[in-house]
Amino acid sequence: MYVGFLPETKEAARGKLWHIHVKDADGKVAWSETFGPGVPAQAVAGFLAALIVSPNRGCPCV
Repeated sequence: MYVGFLPETKEAARGKLWHIHVKDADGKVAWSETFGPGVPAQAVAGFLAALIVSPNRGCPCV
């Protein structure tokens, strides 16, 4: 899993401030999610906590 807070990127200018990617066993991105500047850091933390508690609930690739 990759989690990035990237305010300096071009994507941030388009509203994609937080980047979360999960890769499968082959190293390919299985899914990704982005959150904009209007999403509180606590909400992103809650999203990540839910992934940690149940990592393969939404994606058997993990």
